[in-house]
Amino acid sequence: MSDSTSSSTTLAQLLAARQQDGTRVSFTVTTDWQQGRTTFGGLLSSLVVQAMRDVCGADWPLRALQTNFVGPVVPGLMNVDVTLLRQGKNVRQVQARVTQTDAQGQEQVGGVLLGVFGSGRESALPHLRPEQPAVAKDAQAAFRWPYIPDVMPAFTQHLDFRHAEGAMPFTGSPEWHSRTFVRLLASDGVDAELQAVMLADAGPTPALGQLKGFAPASSVSWALELRPVAFSDTKGLWRMDKDALATGEGYVNEKTTLWTPDGQLAAFGYQVVAVYA
Repeated sequence: MSDSTSSSTTLAQLLAARQQDGTRVSFTVTTDWQQGRTTFGGLLSSLVVQAMRDVCGADWPLRALQTNFVGPVVPGLMNVDVTLLRQGKNVRQVQARVTQTDAQGQEQVGGVLLGVFGSGRESALPHLRPEQPAVAKDAQAAFRWPYIPDVMPAFTQHLDFRHAEGAMPFTGSPEWHSRTFVRLLASDGVDAELQAVMLADAGPTPALGQLKGFAPASSVSWALELRPVAFSDTKGLWRMDKDALATGEGYVNEKTTLWTPDGQLAAFGYQVVAVYA
C-alpha cells in the first residue's frame, strides 16, 4: 500500500471544502471513500463530528458517539443538520441527521448520530488506565494488506493496515478476534479525535474470518466511547483490537478497543453488523 493518496481526496481536503449555512454543514463525498454501495462509516462519522463542532463548539472533547447507519450515502453532496439538544455545565448533547437528495428530488436519510461532548473536571475517582496487552506480531512484522482496486473496499486506499493476530476475512479461521495496526496515510490537518473516530471503524468484523468465501457485511449501529488523548506521534500506527462477542441470525455483536500509537487507550466501540451469508 503506497504512502501516497495523490489520485484521491484526503480527509483533510474533504474537511477543508465543507460549507456551513446556519445549523447545516455540507460535505462533498468522493468515490475513493466508498465501502460497497455506501460511504465508509468511519468517514461519515468523523465528518459529522466536525459538523457538530462547527455548529455547537469545539471547546469540549467528544466523550461518546452513537451512530445509526440508516441508508446508503453515495458520492456527492451530503448534508448534516445539527441540533443542540441540551447544553449543561459540563456536558453537551448534540444530534445530527445525514441526508442526501435522490434522483427524484426526495430527501433520503443516510444516518442519525448523537454526540456527547464533556469538559474535564476535578474528581475524587482514582485514574484507571488499562494497559495495552501484548500481540503476536509487532507493527514491523505484521502482514501489510495491499490495496487491490475492485477487490478491497475503495476507502482502504487511504489507510495502512497491518494484520498482527487472529482472523483474516474469508479464510475459514476458527478464531473470533483480530489485532491490527492501522493509520491514516495522509494525517496532516486531521486532529487525534477525528482520527480516533475514523480508525475505530476501519476494520472488518473478525466474524468474517469464519467464512470460506466472500460475503457482504454492513454496520447497522455503532456506539463509540472515547478517552481524550494527547500524543506526539501523529503519523504513527494505532492498534485496533476487535472481538466478536456473539453471532446468530445473520448479525454479529462485536467490540473494538482502539489504542494510540504510544499505547494509550483511545476508544471502546460496540457494533451490530449484518452479514449477508
